[in-house]
Amino acid sequence: MGRIFEKRKTTMFARWDRISKQFSRISKDIMIAVKNGGPSLDANPALRRLIQNARAANMPKDKVEYAIRRASGQEAVDYEEVLYEGYAPHGIAVLVETATDNPTRTVANVRSLFKSAGGKLGNVGSVSFQFQRMGVFRLAAEGIDADELELDLIDHGLEEMLAGEGDEGEAQLVVRCGFVELGNLQRALEERGIKPVSAGTEYVCLNPVELPEEQERSVLELIDAIEQDEDVQRVFHSLA
Repeated sequence: MGRIFEKRKTTMFARWDRISKQFSRISKDIMIAVKNGGPSLDANPALRRLIQNARAANMPKDKVEYAIRRASGQEAVDYEEVLYEGYAPHGIAVLVETATDNPTRTVANVRSLFKSAGGKLGNVGSVSFQFQRMGVFRLAAEGIDADELELDLIDHGLEEMLAGEGDEGEAQLVVRCGFVELGNLQRALEERGIKPVSAGTEYVCLNPVELPEEQERSVLELIDAIEQDEDVQRVFHSLA
């Protein structure tokens, strides 16, 4: 089992309050999942994953229930999922995952952020070839025999298991599978009574790039600015 080293902006910048943004992102994800698969947890594995993510983020139950009701009712907002591609300074590839009710507004905002930082918004396919879309489950490492679990999950779509850390430095296991195996691996974890800290899909860079600290800082500043946009759900990049 290898080890994953993830670039954390919190080690380079003063922490800003992301709780409201996080709840908003999860709420949008829930509404999209309900729209696509219905409000039943038993019949909608994507919704089950998101409810678990909400619990891990300490999102209040009433906010979760409101998002489900809103997506099921006449006042549901029709969010469109759009993926934008571009380059940050120093040639770092960036994917911006959004959920928006106004793509015209969103693309203008994203383009402006790239431009102001010396980057460039690209066309469809301009950087996505540098990433692989994967199912990713983050598990609390405590109490888990990683070697045994790794062998156990190979027949359920596991591609790799890595040692990682949570935002507070706590030990985690990062379990990855191909995108099409996401449901299989989710069921395998559920059958074993393992509740992930978070679960979903990520775009994993195939060839991460190392930069000197000052150049790295300028890239992270752009990523941080993009993440704060109200329509942005997640940002993925090729920075090592």
